[in-house]
Amino acid sequence: MSINTSPRGKFITFEGIDGAGKSTHIAAFADALRARGHVVTLTREPGGTPLGESLRDLLLHTRTAMHPETEALLMFAARREHIAQVIEPALTRGEMVISDRFSDASFAYQSGGRGVPVEKLEQLEQWTHPQLQPDLTLLFDLPPDTAEQRRQGARDADRFEAEQQDFFARVRAAYLDRARKHAQRIHVIDAHQSIEQIRAELEALVATVADSA
Repeated sequence: MSINTSPRGKFITFEGIDGAGKSTHIAAFADALRARGHVVTLTREPGGTPLGESLRDLLLHTRTAMHPETEALLMFAARREHIAQVIEPALTRGEMVISDRFSDASFAYQSGGRGVPVEKLEQLEQWTHPQLQPDLTLLFDLPPDTAEQRRQGARDADRFEAEQQDFFARVRAAYLDRARKHAQRIHVIDAHQSIEQIRAELEALVATVADSA
């Protein structure tokens, strides 16, 4: 019988409103960790599994009206599968898991943006992953008007990207409130900075994460 003696991996998440630029940097962050000798699993939400990707398509591209609580339940359903099939196995193997969004996004989008009561999301979070939180969350913060300018022309807008600025203002406020409540875990990045400035900040964080592993 073989016993897995590898130390548990680190769980890192990237968050921010659509257009804040997190997707521009996530692959480079993963590559920097790999260059330091770490095995990295790069994934995303909603998605990350075959079922999750099907739910992602439904959540992002359906033209059918969806109740906000239905949206929240589908997000957490995809997340539960994601944790079971991808995140937990990779962490158990000692890998670095980097996810483009996790539960902070639900508190920002479904609660802040859609108005689902926080208490209901806390119940879903407790049910779905009571013992799992990211070791580090990088929150790319940007005003909604600037984010909208960046999104324009990038691709056809999905259900969330097509929302108005007041929606994203609520999402941003919820993200920042979450960052204040979880300041030890959530590192806020000023996404107004140049790509070079942000990369320098991320390189310093990579060193911190790698040295603590």
